[in-house]
Amino acid sequence: MMEDGLAPPARRAPIKCPAVAAAEDVEQLPTPTVTSQEFLQFKRKATMIVEEYFSTDDVAATASELRELRVPCYHYYFVKKLVSVAMDRHDREKEMAAVLLSSLYGDVIDRPQVYKGFCKLAEACDDLSVDTPDAVDILAVFVARAIVDDILPPAFLAKQLPCLPDGCKGAEVIRRAEKSYLSVPHHGEIILQRWGGIKNITVEEAKARIADILEEYLAAGDTAEAFRCIRELNIPFFHHDVVKRALVLAIERGGAVEGHILDLLKSASDQGVINESQIIKGFNRMIDSVDDLTLDVPNARCLLKSIILKASSEGWLCESSLKPLGSEPKKVVEDDPAVKRFKAKAVASIHEYFLTGDIIESVSRLEAENSSCSCFFNAIFVKKLISFAMDRKNREKEMASVLLSSICMPPEHVVAGFHLLVDCAEDAALDNPAIVEDLTMFFARSVVDEVIAPSDLEAVEEEAGRRKAAGSPGMLALRNAHAMLGAKLSAERILRCWGGGGTGKAGWELSEVKDKIGKLLQEYDSGGGVREACRCIKELGMPFFHHEVVKKALVAIIEKRGKDERLWGLLSECYGRGLITPNQMTKGFQRVADCVDDLALDVPDAGKQLGCYVERAKKAGWLDASFSAAKPGQAPVPDGIAVCS
Repeated sequence: MMEDGLAPPARRAPIKCPAVAAAEDVEQLPTPTVTSQEFLQFKRKATMIVEEYFSTDDVAATASELRELRVPCYHYYFVKKLVSVAMDRHDREKEMAAVLLSSLYGDVIDRPQVYKGFCKLAEACDDLSVDTPDAVDILAVFVARAIVDDILPPAFLAKQLPCLPDGCKGAEVIRRAEKSYLSVPHHGEIILQRWGGIKNITVEEAKARIADILEEYLAAGDTAEAFRCIRELNIPFFHHDVVKRALVLAIERGGAVEGHILDLLKSASDQGVINESQIIKGFNRMIDSVDDLTLDVPNARCLLKSIILKASSEGWLCESSLKPLGSEPKKVVEDDPAVKRFKAKAVASIHEYFLTGDIIESVSRLEAENSSCSCFFNAIFVKKLISFAMDRKNREKEMASVLLSSICMPPEHVVAGFHLLVDCAEDAALDNPAIVEDLTMFFARSVVDEVIAPSDLEAVEEEAGRRKAAGSPGMLALRNAHAMLGAKLSAERILRCWGGGGTGKAGWELSEVKDKIGKLLQEYDSGGGVREACRCIKELGMPFFHHEVVKKALVAIIEKRGKDERLWGLLSECYGRGLITPNQMTKGFQRVADCVDDLALDVPDAGKQLGCYVERAKKAGWLDASFSAAKPGQAPVPDGIAVCS
């Protein structure tokens, strides 16, 4: 994702060929028959489209021309051609190519085709270097830019490197993209500005300009001037922010302002200033944040629902493409008896956890007290847990982070808890002078432990920035956490900030933990007892790292070709006891899926075995039905492989 939520357009499925259709579990449109002659014709037309785009800088026209070719199976070639031509030109064309890819992603070119296009570029880097001596560095920047723009998954680096021959320039591209660009502090901003940026505008500046444009429009009512300013920004893939900010103004101010905003958005849609995918994405972002807006506008949900109905009836918004808005949640007030009761039990549970270190009992008590999984109650628990930990020693702080990563709470609930912490940080600072440092570590640790995504933390910072002063303790902690996460090798440092492990033991190196896990699995597989193995896993005191147990056990099972069921039985026992959470189980299976190509060097049918075990885990309830071990752009592994049945 781009810095501070700068993201490519929402995906709208174009026509796909069978190979791509198999890779995604969505309904597909009919696929045209494409012959070799037609492919040659596509290559010629794609070259013409690229050359014309560099002459006109017209993203909309380029998208229309590419869509009219109606052969999305070959869009990977367009990606390759666009980048390879830009590589031999000035920075202006390189920036134009990056902007075009971000704009076409999802709306015209789907994810597997972008992925395949960059694979082809890496494979062809040796040939590209003949005409472009610095091709390695240029292509490394393109790869890094694609990852920052969220059109290429970060896993591309790890998955593509083993597929390239040793010593080839393509492998050097992957390594340079990772080490020289994506690993440096503030890499997002650096990469975005490498070729001059989008008219040298930063993400923060873009947001400020959008806010100014909307305010000027509401003051003057000049639609044409507003559209001219929006076009001048030249960030079509960020137009969803225009939509979202406009909706916020409509909800906050209501009345005549709502009517003016709806007129602006309708005209923007009719005139093609903002495309359909960006409008849908803007509305979806508003739906995601409507609960936060209700803090200032209690009836925000009803107002948004009314706006959606009006836009849909006018024909410029497809309501069926939006996320469900849901019903108005039951209003919960601080002095409600149920809230007071939950707070008291949450405090008692947290104090007991700090005394016993029993994660399973704490998780069970929380689930029992909040059986409906209320976001409000979970947010209170997060706030209480971290608040009490900040008043104690490093042992309790580490235990709080470990418990938070073990609960498998929905990320939006954790985010709501962080909002509460930011809101009360000023008062808490009177009793805790180090609150900025403590909150910084808790925020950063939650991202490293994958409790929330980096974009969630950015959303907290964006929302808090509208309500809090820049120098408030909460805002300082959020900014510090963002900077800390961007530093090189930050994850290892953050994991060990309070000593590692939630049991008060001295922190271990991750390599030591991996070694201990490997040894205990070997001992169990050699005839050890299941209770002893579970005890050893629990005594590691690192439940946020239990995905390593899943990975090592699954790899051992695949290497033995399903002939030994003991390790599978251990995973079943650990899951049944709550020792391995669904989140850790999913992460473990995903890590095996990420390295299955390397595993296939020793076990040729590793991919088929993994597909079978994924289905088996789904039937056992360990994995969500939507989980897939297939790589981007690949067909899913067929079900029913006999090797592990």
